[in-house]
Amino acid sequence: MSATPRSPDDGLWDPCRMGKFKMRVDFSVLDSLGINLYSNAAAVLSELVANAYDADATRVDINWDQGDKDAVIVRDDGCGMSVDEMNERFLTVGYRKRDPKNEGDTSPRWGRPFMGRKGIGKLSVFSIANVVTVYSTKNGQTNAFSIDVDVLRETMEVGGDYEPVDVTDIPDAYATQGTVLELTSLRSKRMDLTINSLRKRLARRFDVLDETPPEKGGFAIAINGNRINWADRQELKKLQFIWEFGDDKLPDSVLPSDVERFDLPNVVDASRDWKISGWFGTAKKPTDLTDDAEAGSLKNIIVLARKRPIQEGIIEKLDFSRVFGNYVTGQVEADFLDINDLEDIATSDRQRLIEDDPRVQALQEFLRKAFVNAADTWSKRRPKKEAPDVMGKYPKIKEWVEHLDDYQKQYAEKMIGTIASLDFEPGAEAQRIDLFRSGILAFARVGLRKATDDLDALSKVTAADILPLLGKQSEYEAGLWVDILKSRVEAIEQFQNLTEADEKERVLQAHLFNHLWLLDASWERAVGSDRMEESLKKMAAGEFDLDAAGMNERDRVDIRYATMAGKHIIVELKRYSVKADIDDLKEQGGKYGYALKEVLKARGEEDPDIEVVFVLGQAPKVTAQVMKDDKDYIASTLAMVNGKVRLYDQLIENAVAQYEDYLQASTDARELDDLLGSIERVGEDDGDDGPETKADGSKTKN
Repeated sequence: MSATPRSPDDGLWDPCRMGKFKMRVDFSVLDSLGINLYSNAAAVLSELVANAYDADATRVDINWDQGDKDAVIVRDDGCGMSVDEMNERFLTVGYRKRDPKNEGDTSPRWGRPFMGRKGIGKLSVFSIANVVTVYSTKNGQTNAFSIDVDVLRETMEVGGDYEPVDVTDIPDAYATQGTVLELTSLRSKRMDLTINSLRKRLARRFDVLDETPPEKGGFAIAINGNRINWADRQELKKLQFIWEFGDDKLPDSVLPSDVERFDLPNVVDASRDWKISGWFGTAKKPTDLTDDAEAGSLKNIIVLARKRPIQEGIIEKLDFSRVFGNYVTGQVEADFLDINDLEDIATSDRQRLIEDDPRVQALQEFLRKAFVNAADTWSKRRPKKEAPDVMGKYPKIKEWVEHLDDYQKQYAEKMIGTIASLDFEPGAEAQRIDLFRSGILAFARVGLRKATDDLDALSKVTAADILPLLGKQSEYEAGLWVDILKSRVEAIEQFQNLTEADEKERVLQAHLFNHLWLLDASWERAVGSDRMEESLKKMAAGEFDLDAAGMNERDRVDIRYATMAGKHIIVELKRYSVKADIDDLKEQGGKYGYALKEVLKARGEEDPDIEVVFVLGQAPKVTAQVMKDDKDYIASTLAMVNGKVRLYDQLIENAVAQYEDYLQASTDARELDDLLGSIERVGEDDGDDGPETKADGSKTKN
């Protein structure tokens, strides 16, 4: 844009020779710096608010009308412009108001440091409106012009000078001191904002939310007649902790009553008098900063200079990878980034800074150190803040903490608070319940290790010293086992619900050999061997003439080998329908045992302890005529080859009874089970957002 040097004000204006208003600009410049530079209405209106501030306005009103009129009206009560000033200041692209030859560094009435610098912000209006009409009143005289982007484009394409339309029909409401911009023929894709959304976004973009009265230079932004205020700063309502630079503090009234406040130094470079003001804080959960669809993402720190944004977000520039960064929001004002006598380092849209500038590097390094300081404080204070809420919600956890040794309580509270403060995806709250359970179980182990360290420090260990250690070990084992056993009882009960023989075969084949504790609780840590199993497979295939024992391969589902504490275990799972003869089983077990003994002997192991277990669907047949009970005969017959029989149904019932007996018999386990169960129950009842998925895949009920 370029302005004519003639105007009605200097007495040299000749209306017969030229138009009242004149714009000269290459349309590619308008495209790059106006139409295509700004992607949303909030950014555009920020430019107009900045212009009003620089014009010494005490109030700027935005009428956001998305109804039948399809218009946005921005009105201020600032100094206004004459025709000459409208041509020179508004219609000139690149007009630099801060140039000493123009207006200097501050506004004439209130001495405000000018926000504007590049002289291209007014082009932003063309990114949201095809028609822009400007009314401006100064010293009682009102002038107005209108620009139609389509006409402007046609004029620029043929290389002519564009003359905005001189508007003479001026509404009485616009003929008052200040400037009015009427934006019409709006671009709908860039106007998709609600009034609430616009309020929240503008509230974050300007540090002018003070209550200075207009007669003292205060500045108010209003939308549809309602002034933007602290309540529109959504992130302030989410804060748990806040760190503030220097003496410039936020009012207590705008923060949560229980927020914790910390002070940070504000001198970036004392030799150059580079200082900052502002704050950053952390929310309870990262989602607290991303949930607000109207305000947009609040998870970042906006950098302002001269009370307006100069960098939309700086966290990602700090090379800061701690979890702390996911919870942070804030606003920092660094006026030294926009000193008039130094190079302009802001990009055209004022959303980024030139990063290799010493001022930017100094700010980033300063904030990085502040983050490290704050993150350390946050890590210590946050769990303590969360723990009381958790213990109020879960009385059993509170009772558990209170019964710990004094030295353990602070660590337990920190652990509980840390788990409580973790953020989970919607519907995955059951994961927090699992973490509480696991954390409480693991804590006993942590306490055990701490007690052991204390014992190592003692020069002389007595019986009185060792008793607490043994007590903690018992507590840990009970706590650990109750969680394992509880899940196993639930798994075994699933076996009980199977009624079809084929189902039982498939399930046992899939799970039995990897969980030999189903056969004997003492086989908790049985370890398999692929090589030994291969030898057994060869036996089963006929290498040792097992068919001669009356058993053929079709009777067999699977065969496995494992070793446990020096014992060698052979397990054969037979089909549920097979009615094996006890004498055949004895002969078969003897062949297994002999063959395995030979293999182990070749490896240097003499007199190995070998046990053979047959898992059957039905009790073995006894064809011999015996005087004693069949069960006794079966046991004594298999004892000759160190063998045993386990029946499908009996195996499952015995395993359930065995583990339930343990749970009922252990006082420590029963108490901890009660605690963990209470956590699950509260977790199931918590929340009103519908059913949640628990760890086992089931749904909770509201």
